Amino acid sequence: MALQGASSSATMLDMALLLSVFASILARAAAVGVCYGMSGDNLPPPSIVVGMLRDNGFTTVRLYSPERAALTALGGTGIRVVVGAPNDVLGTLASGGAAAAAWVRDNIQAYPMVSFRYVVVGNEVAGADTQLLVPAMENVHGALAVAGLSHIKVTTSISQATIGVHFPPSAGEFTDEAKSFLSFVIPFLERTRAPLLANLYPYFIYAYNPDAMDISFALFTAEGPVVQDAGYGYQNMFDVTVDALYTAVQKLGGSRVRVVVSETGWPSAGGVAASVENARTFNQNLVRHVSMGTPRRPRKIETYVFAMFNENLKEAGVEQNWGLFFPDTDRVYPISFSA
Repeated sequence: MALQGASSSATMLDMALLLSVFASILARAAAVGVCYGMSGDNLPPPSIVVGMLRDNGFTTVRLYSPERAALTALGGTGIRVVVGAPNDVLGTLASGGAAAAAWVRDNIQAYPMVSFRYVVVGNEVAGADTQLLVPAMENVHGALAVAGLSHIKVTTSISQATIGVHFPPSAGEFTDEAKSFLSFVIPFLERTRAPLLANLYPYFIYAYNPDAMDISFALFTAEGPVVQDAGYGYQNMFDVTVDALYTAVQKLGGSRVRVVVSETGWPSAGGVAASVENARTFNQNLVRHVSMGTPRRPRKIETYVFAMFNENLKEAGVEQNWGLFFPDTDRVYPISFSA
């Protein structure tokens, strides 16, 4: 009996140690994910990038397409992957179940060691291509289910420009153009219990008309509420946009649809108020803030910082300067990615 007691005590001690280690890992984990864009001819190989993700505590990463080398490098790491089915394959995916099944086989099933979180069908789709969205999403959703991968949610990522009304957040509404396709997308997400991904940038709202907003409201540095809405006080533009988007989604029948911020950030050079200090301030405050949620929804907001690197093949100016890191892997500015 004494030996059994000792064994039981040892087991409990082992479990306590494991829980302690797990808690430590969670405490160090990044509060945000990161967007890994590849529009550069001087970027480090994916094997190096995956090491950087792990070294900096990132547990989720967004890829804009199923890039083979990146997915291979991410296999077995435990890093959750949000992978895009890019806009140029929308027509193929919408054409039928066989095409979607082939895409899932080649780009999801081919990487059994990768922890896929979402398949993002299209990024900021506009114009006539919006009519392809729901058929493509339905086909990919069905192909994943047949493959036994229904835990991987199918969604799309929309532009901030789809939001026609931001203020007050309780009056949030999509533009008429956005409603023409989101009125079909939102019911699909509601039915499949998938989130809506949105690329939301307080920077662009500020830069469009700097005289209309104090920069502190965009950078999370306002000392008190700036916008009042039905008893809720808003101290930053990020929260305003997220809650306005929730209101707009609910108006289209998405009462259970969760909003994921699939891109946000601040450029370090190349445009209005684009500086290393402002980029550091925004992103560091973002990391600290998202775990608290918004005034109306005080719970963690799943968020992805744009972007991992400065990408030199993008349009000159602001577009090349969103990176947390230079291509040589040095940080653009000091920042902690833990909450």
